[in-house]
Amino acid sequence: MLELEVKELIIDVLQLEDMVAADIDNEAALFVDGLGLDSIDALELGVALQKKYGISLSADSADTRRYFASVTALAAMIASLRTK
Repeated sequence: MLELEVKELIIDVLQLEDMVAADIDNEAALFVDGLGLDSIDALELGVALQKKYGISLSADSADTRRYFASVTALAAMIASLRTK
């Protein structure tokens, strides 16, 4: 399941050692209220996504902000870009 892969990537890249994938709600916000990630976390996660999935993201893009809204949104973006 792609959502599980994304959760494990988030935990690994951001070194969230006290968390397991089950702790992250697929629909919860990744920034501010949900996981509480910040812009540095977004940059690190973006680089990891690029390395793992070959995805290029623009930091200024409204689409990128939408993709980073939740685990579900990230997984959907990865799945759609994989099929292109």
